[in-house]
Amino acid sequence: MPPPAAGDASRAHARAAAEAPSLRLVRLALHGCFYALLAVALVPALTGPRAAAVAPAALALAAVYSAGAVRQARRPRLWLAAVTALWLALLVLDPGFSYVVFPLFFLWLHALPVRWSLPAVAAGTAAVVAAQAATPGGLTAAKVIGPAAGAAVAVLTAYGYATLYRESRARQRLIDDLVHTRDELAAAQREAGRLAERQRLAREIHDTLAQGLSSIVLLARAAESGAPEAHRERVREIGRTASDNLAEARRFVHALTPPALEDAPLPEALRRVTARTVPGAAFRLDGEPCPLPMETEVALLRLTQEALANVARHARADHAAVTLAFHDGQVTLDVYDDGVGFTPGTGPADGRPRFGLHGMRERIAELGGTLTVESAPGEGTAVAAALPVPAAAHPRDALGEAA
Repeated sequence: MPPPAAGDASRAHARAAAEAPSLRLVRLALHGCFYALLAVALVPALTGPRAAAVAPAALALAAVYSAGAVRQARRPRLWLAAVTALWLALLVLDPGFSYVVFPLFFLWLHALPVRWSLPAVAAGTAAVVAAQAATPGGLTAAKVIGPAAGAAVAVLTAYGYATLYRESRARQRLIDDLVHTRDELAAAQREAGRLAERQRLAREIHDTLAQGLSSIVLLARAAESGAPEAHRERVREIGRTASDNLAEARRFVHALTPPALEDAPLPEALRRVTARTVPGAAFRLDGEPCPLPMETEVALLRLTQEALANVARHARADHAAVTLAFHDGQVTLDVYDDGVGFTPGTGPADGRPRFGLHGMRERIAELGGTLTVESAPGEGTAVAAALPVPAAAHPRDALGEAA
């Protein structure tokens, strides 16, 4: 049985939850109680002097009650009025039908607003007391206390159940809100993951394919303006750069290690990148190389490619140098040039953001490192990165097998 009436809103919630298993069980128990008490009162009444009138009235009451209970009456108040009228008729015919008032208490409390349900309970109790007063022995204290106590128990039980029901509904709404919030959080996390992956791919493309294509453009321009005998060497260099970019593109598809690190350790890979990107630039290795996590090696390689590409495109430097140093618990990378420099924190003349520097900072920060850029107009540029070296860094071969 849904909770007793506390206004139309409560009944709306009750109807919404009417098919819950626990509520359905309570409702069936109430219906069973009604029919059981009706049968208990009917059996002795059929042997009385008014049996001819009691039997049709009892059957009519059972039929009307069944019609509303089974089909969920569209007009519950009209149905309840009919049930009440038939019960009162039976009560007049035989006081034994007083017991049927107990399930009717719950029906009144459920189907009627508070301003009507409590008076209905009081009126039903008064009708029972009046019927009992007409029995042999007249009106006694027991005949008053019994119906009144039954009414009090019904009211307390119904409103106690209503309180529990409201608390249950509140908990259910809270659970629904938590589930909804969890779904929103999961969607936000998925969106954040997509944005992070988009940024990662943007950095990867900028640091690899974009740099390689830029190198091809520079080599092509140099070939156009250079001596005819140098054309063949420029074309070969363009072919090698294009091949490297093709390998990088395939790596994006297969999510593999950068080609430069597949067949050479990090120091040798950086030496090759330095010689290829800025011919004549110096590369220096300090300290004893130690195994680094693959993501650290990739970050240092991309940083070197980006910094040297900026040197080749913008610095107009006479000298450039790359220094890779291994310290206790830390690896550092410095890229220096004596070119024209720039003012850190200002964008280029065309107004576009310096995506390369921003991407480098993000890549290094994700690994727990720091990146500093020192420069001034006419004084060259120094890019310095420092990354922690995990105490239990795995060898390259072990990382490759794990991948």
